[in-house]
Amino acid sequence: MKDGVNGVALGVFVFFFVAVTVMGFLAARWRKAENEQSLDEWGLGGRSFGTWVTWFLLGGDLYTAYTFVAVPAAIYAAGAAGFFAVPYTILVYPLIFTFLPRLWSVSHKHGYVTTSDFVRGRFGSKGLSLAVALTGILATMPYIALQLVGIQAVLDVMGVGGGEDTNWFVKDLPLLIAFGVLAAYTYSSGLRAPALIAFVKDTLIYLVIAVAIIYIPIKLGGFDEIFASAGEKYTAAKAGGLVPAEAGQWTYATLALGSALALFMYPHSITATLSSKNRDVIRRNTTILPLYSLMLGLLALLGFMAIAANVNTHGNNQLAIPQLFEDMFPDWFAGVAFAAIGIGALVPAAIMSIAAANLFTRNIYKDFLKPEATPEQETKISKLVSLLVKVGALVFVLTMDKTAAINFQLLGGIWILQTFPALVGGLFTRWFHRWALLGGWAVGMVYGTITAYNVASPTQKHFGGSNDTIPGIGEMGYIGLTAFVLNVAVTVVLTFVLRAAKAPDGIDETSPADYTADAGDPGVQTELPPATSGAAH
Repeated sequence: MKDGVNGVALGVFVFFFVAVTVMGFLAARWRKAENEQSLDEWGLGGRSFGTWVTWFLLGGDLYTAYTFVAVPAAIYAAGAAGFFAVPYTILVYPLIFTFLPRLWSVSHKHGYVTTSDFVRGRFGSKGLSLAVALTGILATMPYIALQLVGIQAVLDVMGVGGGEDTNWFVKDLPLLIAFGVLAAYTYSSGLRAPALIAFVKDTLIYLVIAVAIIYIPIKLGGFDEIFASAGEKYTAAKAGGLVPAEAGQWTYATLALGSALALFMYPHSITATLSSKNRDVIRRNTTILPLYSLMLGLLALLGFMAIAANVNTHGNNQLAIPQLFEDMFPDWFAGVAFAAIGIGALVPAAIMSIAAANLFTRNIYKDFLKPEATPEQETKISKLVSLLVKVGALVFVLTMDKTAAINFQLLGGIWILQTFPALVGGLFTRWFHRWALLGGWAVGMVYGTITAYNVASPTQKHFGGSNDTIPGIGEMGYIGLTAFVLNVAVTVVLTFVLRAAKAPDGIDETSPADYTADAGDPGVQTELPPATSGAAH
């Protein structure tokens, strides 16, 4: 990106990167338990985090390079349509208030580590559990890839790694080094590493936002000048605008609703949730997490500021915000801002890889490959798989179009949203038949994947976007939500058919009291009961 290296910014960035790396390795000793060789300890931090640790962990988990890079870049390129991320983070908290405490209670009672553990226990179906696990792993990879894109954008702007014409190995070497460090401390410390680093990450992000939202508008002549410049740019380009165009309202609404429904289906969201010590922690967090939505709204405005500052992204919109910081801030504070983005990518990437690894270990390795696996063996496999998941994410980074990286998150949303009926539906009712849920999932996955595969962008023939024409309506909308509607319709119809045919139900190992129990209630256990691994197919 740059002809020369910004030494001051790079020095500050490296300082913070080294500091959080050391914290990541030291986190292994934080709240260390006697029996550390278990998924409860490595993958869920001992289920011991209180309100503030959970708040920082969930914030670090949910507000990522997507927040700091992809959303403002979408606004820089396409205008206010990129603000769909703000209403969806507002919609999501009342939604999760209704079901996350129930999931925490039943998971704590039965020792569930993953959503697939719950689905298997609730519906007595390893097949449905496997489908949920595979979907979670698949959907997580492009989301981790988005974090790596954020790190790469910062490195490019600082002049590290060369430009687009540089040998691919030299260009991506700094990213590979960051990837290696992330993999090492995740392997060593598990969920405690991102939980501890999240304090640093969120402090830096709030500091950078507070400065940026005051300092940059002053340098640019105020918000009136910023919005006027952005409006002129959109008018000249005949694309985007300061408000979503009428033709894009369906797209805006479906992106917001679909993303809200999908966010807490992701394995990393559930992992951070289950790490809390009681259900009241979850309830309190649903009331204070909207503070991050305020932060997201302010961050999104940086997209307009990048236009007013005449930022040159050289065809890669993901560089808009890092380049804005490079152009507007003194070198030393640009380094602080770059560190906030970099650490803001490392924290969620670590949680995501841990969550995906837990899914593989519990719901593929233990269920199908080695049912007699000990807790120590489970932990060892999870550590190894957490490395492989990051390799899969690198494949997305190195092979897909990074100029519209927000599509990485939206593509994952198309897939993970198809687990909603089994997970959220199962928390409230067992009316849905397990085979119907599997059939609905298959229809949603096939439709969503094929439709997304056929969407082209100016730079990519396949998987070039996440919106397509909604059947029967004729408007453009989010593919994930359309696939979800098909999923639910097929599930309901098949449930009526299978119930009428008296198809055998699986064994439900949960009871109504399990969904309201707290950690202090009598009989609560944190180890998987023997019946879990032997649930009927």
